[in-house]
Amino acid sequence: MSVRVVARIRPLLEKELDKDVIVHAASNDDGRTSNVVKIPNPKNESEEFSFTFNSVYDQLTTQEELFTAEVAPHLKSLFNGLDVTIFAYGVTGTGKTHTMRGGLKLAERGVIPRLLSGVFRRAKKMMKDTNGETNVTVALSYYEIYNDKVFDLLEPPEKRTPSGLPLRAEANGKTVVAGLSERPCQDLKDFERLYIEANNNRITAATKLNAHSSRSHAILRVKLTQTTGDMVRESTASAIDLAGSEDNRRTDNGKERLVESAAINKSLFVLSQCIDAISRGDRRIPFRESKMTRILSLGQNNGITIMILNLAPIRSYHLDTLSSLNVSSRAKRIEVREIENEVVFKQPPRTNSSSSTGITRQPLRPLANAHNIHSGAAAKAADKPADRPVKAFSVYTDKSKPQPTSRPVANTTMKRTSPAPKRPSDSDGGSRPTKITRPALVPRAAKPIQPIQPSISADQIEAMVEKKVSEILASRTQAAPAPPEINEAVQRRLEALEKRIEDGRHDDSRSDGLRFLLMARQHKERGEDASALKMYEMALPYFPGQAKLLGKIEKLKARLAAKREGLDTTSGEMEAKVDERRVERKQKKSSRQVDMDDDDYNGAEADDDDEAYLSKNRKKGKKPKAAKTSVAESAMVEEGAVSRSLLHIVNSRDVSRIMSLQGFGRKKARDLVEYLDEISEEGDGYIHSLEQLRKIPGMGGRTVDRAYEGLLASGISS
Repeated sequence: MSVRVVARIRPLLEKELDKDVIVHAASNDDGRTSNVVKIPNPKNESEEFSFTFNSVYDQLTTQEELFTAEVAPHLKSLFNGLDVTIFAYGVTGTGKTHTMRGGLKLAERGVIPRLLSGVFRRAKKMMKDTNGETNVTVALSYYEIYNDKVFDLLEPPEKRTPSGLPLRAEANGKTVVAGLSERPCQDLKDFERLYIEANNNRITAATKLNAHSSRSHAILRVKLTQTTGDMVRESTASAIDLAGSEDNRRTDNGKERLVESAAINKSLFVLSQCIDAISRGDRRIPFRESKMTRILSLGQNNGITIMILNLAPIRSYHLDTLSSLNVSSRAKRIEVREIENEVVFKQPPRTNSSSSTGITRQPLRPLANAHNIHSGAAAKAADKPADRPVKAFSVYTDKSKPQPTSRPVANTTMKRTSPAPKRPSDSDGGSRPTKITRPALVPRAAKPIQPIQPSISADQIEAMVEKKVSEILASRTQAAPAPPEINEAVQRRLEALEKRIEDGRHDDSRSDGLRFLLMARQHKERGEDASALKMYEMALPYFPGQAKLLGKIEKLKARLAAKREGLDTTSGEMEAKVDERRVERKQKKSSRQVDMDDDDYNGAEADDDDEAYLSKNRKKGKKPKAAKTSVAESAMVEEGAVSRSLLHIVNSRDVSRIMSLQGFGRKKARDLVEYLDEISEEGDGYIHSLEQLRKIPGMGGRTVDRAYEGLLASGISS
């Protein structure tokens, strides 16, 4: 049987108008019962949707009519052992709580009070018809699911735990709430007292759409127990008042209400997913994604399930009503098995029949048959020297023992046999056979024990493994193809490539050394003797044993020492002499130079401090090298002349000449002349190097470099 889905259209409220009604109840061609809900298409008013259900109740339907038509016929099934589940579904403000709970007046009572009234009335009738042989008891449990947490409504709120009550799955597949209280209910008055008290503990709040909106799902569980002699039959009726889905754009919920609304919408969304999955026939139904769906378990429980769809008739609920109709129409296709609960028979209490004379008392078992216990005879036998100690039970050791090929014939009870006489029984009747005289073990004991096969030692096993491994390796070596021989031409090319790689590494180190020499030459042209000396010393490890490089280092050290002692001559004269001697040495060296390989250190290049060097496979003759050297020498002489010219203009103290330098204005030229006049009082009043010129306040390295570059470009020399 499928889930029975009935729709109920609530009446209009005070502020709602008849012109806004869009949901109507209709009937089939016979015109007897209404089972169709008609609602217009929200995108096209001329088109109308129709949804067919088991029954449809319009706005004029009373509480009594709904209960009499849908719930009352299933009370008989409840007493026959079937479980009945009734739940109300719909959006907020559609009358779900009114349908399930109702009002305080007799005519406004909902499904739950009328259900309990019918249960008590039928229970009294059954007990009266059976003359008291059948006893019917009713127990109530009432709980709510608030923010996906289960709380007991029959307990006061101060006893609640923050995490709520856990859910457990029973062996029969049903989901139950662990720790849920269950109250016995004798009559309708007891129920009304408990029900009103529990509803006061339920969480409700006011929203824009509903002044008494349920903020939780409420589940009332009525447990019916029928006892007839030794036969016990239990059945359960569950009445569920689901909270309605909410559109927070219309409810104007606050922060707390939004959290509650999110939990409600999530659980109802999971319910719709479960209904869709069941209707599609999926193998996995997402019941466990929400506690409400786990408890409801549509299609998983056995019994009768009734779904009451509550609808609002006005246009403001148009889209929500259409969504509820779609979900409910799919719920009709869910099949539920109507299976009665099994009858449990009570067993009479066992009576002590030891006083009867027909039964003989069983003899006491010997202690030898008990585990982990030595009898007195066994302990006495253990004191005597023997080849093997007597064991009362098997002991497993860590030592590896050779396994016998034959299965052990008997258990350890043969070893635990004690020569001590057994205690005779009190009667001559046959006694129960003990473990020693068990007939299943006697034939096995008669079989001879086969001799133990000699085991293989560890050395023999290791030798066998080594032999097998060597055979496998030998077979792999024979099966492997021989590597192809390398051609002689290819071998020569490989050797040449390796040599080029090694030479390239040597060239890289040589290029670093030449780079240090070039930097030293640049520092020397600028008058930075200390920096030039440092660069020469850094280049020395790349060209060890070069006499000219060592000579340059010694000369720079001597010059620096002379400057510190105040014995240094003017910069211009010294540089001129040094340049003249350098040119003479270069010319002599170039005339004597012969072709040398690029891999060796070139003395002329070390002398020039030039970075450029020849590649590995290219060689140049004597004449091109001499030409290149002469060009470099002329460039170096020109740079020294420019430095002297710049220092000569500065030391002249002529403002007009100083202003002719690039980057010098009138103010900077006057400041320079004033500075020279000030230092003339303390010393000679001259600038001897470009480094000293850069250290003058207001000059800076950038200004001196621009003036130097300007003179170099114009070709001015002193």
